[in-house]
Amino acid sequence: MTPEVDWWRGCVLYQIYPRSFQDSSGDGIGDLAGITRRLAHVASLGVDAIWISPFMTSPMKDFGYDISNYRDVDPIFGTLGDFDALVAEAHRLGLKVVIDQVLSHTSSLHPWFIESRSSRDYPRADWYVWADPKPDGTPPNNWLSVFGGTSWEWDSRRRQYYLHNFLASQPDLNFHNEAVRSALLDDVRFWLDRGVDGFRLDTANFYFHDATLADNPPLDAGLQSEVMASRNQPYNFQDHVHDKNRPEVLVFFAELRALLDEYGAMAVGEVGERIRGVELMAEYTTGRDRLQMCYAFDFLSGNMPEPQAIRAVVERFEAAGPEGWACWAFSNHDVERHATRWTAGGRDAERALRLAAGILLTLRGSVCLYQGEELGLTEADVAYEDLVDPYGINFWPEVKGRDGCRTPMAWEAASPHAGFTSGRPWLPVPPEHAARAVDAMEADQGSLLHFYRRLIGFRREHPVLATGAIAFLDAPDGVLVFTRKGGGETLLCVFNLTDRPAAYRLPDGLEPRGLDGHGFAGHVAAGTVHLGDHDGFIGAL
Repeated sequence: MTPEVDWWRGCVLYQIYPRSFQDSSGDGIGDLAGITRRLAHVASLGVDAIWISPFMTSPMKDFGYDISNYRDVDPIFGTLGDFDALVAEAHRLGLKVVIDQVLSHTSSLHPWFIESRSSRDYPRADWYVWADPKPDGTPPNNWLSVFGGTSWEWDSRRRQYYLHNFLASQPDLNFHNEAVRSALLDDVRFWLDRGVDGFRLDTANFYFHDATLADNPPLDAGLQSEVMASRNQPYNFQDHVHDKNRPEVLVFFAELRALLDEYGAMAVGEVGERIRGVELMAEYTTGRDRLQMCYAFDFLSGNMPEPQAIRAVVERFEAAGPEGWACWAFSNHDVERHATRWTAGGRDAERALRLAAGILLTLRGSVCLYQGEELGLTEADVAYEDLVDPYGINFWPEVKGRDGCRTPMAWEAASPHAGFTSGRPWLPVPPEHAARAVDAMEADQGSLLHFYRRLIGFRREHPVLATGAIAFLDAPDGVLVFTRKGGGETLLCVFNLTDRPAAYRLPDGLEPRGLDGHGFAGHVAAGTVHLGDHDGFIGAL
């Protein structure tokens, strides 16, 4: 593969949630023109590409993840002309453009579903997952929705249930139907023809269901976790082997990959799974007829992981798919920001966030940064009366939903709403975010923003950090140590995840030469790497 076709391997993606990035119209909702206006900031970070969350036509019951027209821009975000201008400006700045594709389900207002539910005899009657009730009228099986309750909704016109893994207004498409897969590929091609460079595939492991509609077995209590769904939710009581994670998904991946290869484009799949996420990442990315890369939720929940936990996740992936490719992230639009999760318990927030960036940007794989991560934006405490996320409203107060990580980007500390909008923002801008606005960070050469730029620049100067092999070394408690090797270069990376100084005694034969430019203060003396709290060391071997 040429370097251009292979650009995604080791790339740094910057995720943009369009509702919250920049409003150009004054209606309080971010839009495509606003993204274009602020692209220079993204390019200044040194990232390779932007990933734009959904902006297609939608009733916004799930804020764009319920699409009613795959081939147009929702008016609240602008027009197709605005999108074309965004792509042109991104490419001028050297940024690839990756957009969300929500293929597992549509909005209930999509013309396909309107036709499908109107009659059992219409051509698209089986484009969605329909099933007869049990003799007593109850749903056909025990499958549950991520958003709570049964994943089956009764439709009085067809006198059948339809499947929805999320909201009832998000019916699942029937991927067992070849015509459905073909239609979706045509919609993907539409955006490829408009110049996009790749796609983030929402809920990629949900595409297929077990055609026999077998009940999911109960999940052993010892396997229940907080990785994807709260322990308080009934969804976490099942082992979801029949309503997702089906082997048939590889059929569609092969069809999609053939299309992507026509354009030299890529896809990164979201794997929404608590138990086997890492193994599915490996399975989905091993081979030239599958996805280029995937991410799961192992680093997207909980407090700062222990070094052995980080090592275990990466080694699990390397063992399951040595030829596969991972995309690592600590935050995104679906989870509590790691600026809150990783700094719990009285940690020095600034140092902990630098440490998080250091680890993320030196692991083997590609990287996804979420907007505001470079500013250290924390999870916003959104009052119940300001909530708009149906997930949070449904499970409040035990689960507060996703609004806290979706509040608007902070651009100008002294401007109303931190420069995001001239109107009333769709979610409030916390005062603590305004204090960390881009212009305030720009003025301080020692800020987290400038640290991110230096670290991403350091990664570019050392391609081994993007594509080299990784091997972990044993280390004292609280210390993470690994090497990166490839292209004639070997680097030693040492990180102290504790709130006290630490030392790592170098094994015999290892004599690293400390490198500059990454922003960490660790150093070598008398055969030992000395680290301050939440500090790092990167050296050449």
